[in-house]
Formats: sequence, structure tokens, C-alpha cells
Amino acid sequence: MTLQDFFDLLSASPSIIIFYFVALPLTAFLACVFGRNEGHLSPWKYLYSFLIYAACLPGIFSISLNVYLFLFERQSILDANLYTQILPIIVMGFTLWFISKNVDLDRIPGFDKVGGLMMMIAGILALMWMLDKTRIFAITILPFWVVILIVVGLLIVARVGFKGFFASNTKTN
Repeated sequence: MTLQDFFDLLSASPSIIIFYFVALPLTAFLACVFGRNEGHLSPWKYLYSFLIYAACLPGIFSISLNVYLFLFERQSILDANLYTQILPIIVMGFTLWFISKNVDLDRIPGFDKVGGLMMMIAGILALMWMLDKTRIFAITILPFWVVILIVVGLLIVARVGFKGFFASNTKTN
């Protein structure tokens, strides 16, 4: 099964994906209502941590997929799949918004790792885009040391994101 087959399967039966993406912000909203001003305490912070990962992983994947499809594959925005390319981003935004209304996101276990993952993916995609756009004549126009500085800078951004993703959580929760 390819990734396109999986997306086609999800689009053929959208009830599962719609249920999942409606349940996430709804659960975050209900947790905000019932756990008012207690979001930093157990078990609420672990519920919020689960909701953040359940919303952000598909959302980040969807953003990365959109960047890839629009920059590298030259896909038209009119061909975007609502269930796999648009809905996860919207749900991620609403879920994070509901959670941030009740608790500071820095107090949620693992939220810093999600930010590190975003930085790592952004750095790698920027490096891939730069390498895709670089032509032989572009390198001869720019001094070689400028190209090396750009590549090193993007690798440092990817490394900082990678370190943030796998760093141990030293804050007291």
C-alpha cells in the first residue's frame, strides 16, 4: 500500500477521519470547561499532552505534505484534498487554541518536543528546497562560501530542532 492508496482509502470513507478530527477539538473544549484553572495538574496535563500529540502529528505531517506538494510537485491548490491536507491543519489550530485558553502550553509535558519536531522538519524542507532550486549557474553567480554558509545555517536549524525534539524534559511539572 502506498501513501496515495492510504489517502484514497481515507477519502473514500471520510466518516472515520471526520470523527477523529471532530473529537480532538471537542475533547479539548470539554477538558477546558471541566478542568477550568486546573490544566497544569494531573490528570488534565496528560490529557492535554495526548490531545496535542494527536492533533499536531497529523497537522505537522499535513503541513509538510503541502509544502512538498506545492513546492516540489507543483500541485495546484485547487487539487488539495480537504480530508488529508486541509482538515488536519485546521483541527491542530483549534485544538491548540482551546488548550492554550486553559493552560500555559509550556506546562504541558512534551510540548517542547513538538516545537523541536516542527523546527527539524522546517529546516530539512528548506534545505531540500534550496538544493532543488540550486542550479550550476546559480552557484557560479554566488560566491561558494555563501552557499556553504546557507547550507550550514540550515543544518544548524535542523540540528537545533532535532536536539529540541529528543532532549530530556528537565523542567519540573
